[in-house]
Amino acid sequence: MKTLYLDCGMGAAGDMLSSALIELIDEPELFIDSLNKLGLSGVTFKKETSFKCGIRGTHISVTVNGTQESSLDSAHAFEHHSEHKHNHEHKHHHDHEHSHKHSTMQDIEHIIKNHMSLPKQVQDDVLAVYNLIADAESHVHGTKVSQIHFHEVGEMDAIADIVAVCMLMDYLKPDEVIASPICVGKGRVKCAHGILPVPAPATAFILKDIPIYSGNIEGELCTPTGAALIKHFATAYGQMPQMKVNAIGYGMGNKDFEVANCVRAMLGESNKDIKQIYKLSCNVDDMTGEDVGFAMDRLFEAGALDVYTTSVGMKKSRPALIINVICTGSDKETLIKTLFKHTSTIGIREQAIRRYELKRHTENVDTKFGSIRCKVSTGYGVERRKYEYEDICKIATKNDLSIEQVLVEIEYANKGLV
Repeated sequence: MKTLYLDCGMGAAGDMLSSALIELIDEPELFIDSLNKLGLSGVTFKKETSFKCGIRGTHISVTVNGTQESSLDSAHAFEHHSEHKHNHEHKHHHDHEHSHKHSTMQDIEHIIKNHMSLPKQVQDDVLAVYNLIADAESHVHGTKVSQIHFHEVGEMDAIADIVAVCMLMDYLKPDEVIASPICVGKGRVKCAHGILPVPAPATAFILKDIPIYSGNIEGELCTPTGAALIKHFATAYGQMPQMKVNAIGYGMGNKDFEVANCVRAMLGESNKDIKQIYKLSCNVDDMTGEDVGFAMDRLFEAGALDVYTTSVGMKKSRPALIINVICTGSDKETLIKTLFKHTSTIGIREQAIRRYELKRHTENVDTKFGSIRCKVSTGYGVERRKYEYEDICKIATKNDLSIEQVLVEIEYANKGLV
């Protein structure tokens, strides 16, 4: 499986992501050339070598009509604009009017669909990312998406970053994208609306349901653009899976810290038969067998892959049970709540484990008794076949046979002995 892993230990921004991804492709200069031919008015892309803490990487700079707005991300490019007027708009010189022009989401869609030669999938990705940002801004400002406006220079800079990442993702076509927990930074950030906490409100809204942490770096490490790109493309979050890495890219940010300010992208092959799963465990010594059985049924209904108990002895010489729940990361929180709700435990242990699986599929096998389902498991040099238990039971009951007799007759028939 083609896997892309994004290390976001120093946050994420649009230019850092595009810079990391472009290092994964064979002919980055040709790709930059294709970006400059997209028809994005006044925008120029340039690939630059950058060093952070002695590490060489790439930074893709974007200039809009010759001006580099490297510090202007979507947090500063968006604003609430309900009947909003600048009192000084007509008092400034004409050269200032350009920076105070605004555009709507409709204008963005018009630019993407009518002024740029982008594949349909890239168009859809770009607009999906923009909608994540606009939805966050509308929520934060308590207004409609249609009332969210964009500063023109910041708008073009953000479009450039988003388009570049979406084109690179379309070029790389990973089967899965796994992102590490995202470091968002700490402290305060100055933007168009004033002094805001880190992460900025729009960024925090976008990052809901995504693992994040503040870290020790003072400042804004994750921008709304970076957050939206990660949220749109990431299929999972967590540690880097077991994979054979074929290419590594370092996308450098503009600022310097005591830690290398970069997003690291790793592209390679992972074994899709190896999965990250979790074991949730708790000890109980005051539940009846009926209570435990009821809880196990509820845990399976909540998405558990497996539930089993182990007999143990606890303090005060009490016989007890360990209830073990095997689950995926996406079902873990639900199952923790279910364990607390339906058992008497006051604490749950979590263990991250890897599961190696055989590939499985079901075949229909014609027999003298009719069609029977057969589960086939293959991989790692083995093949296993097992008839569906319920089907065998029905045949045994209908024909007044034992399960063993049914299986013997099926196997004999398959070998041509009967």
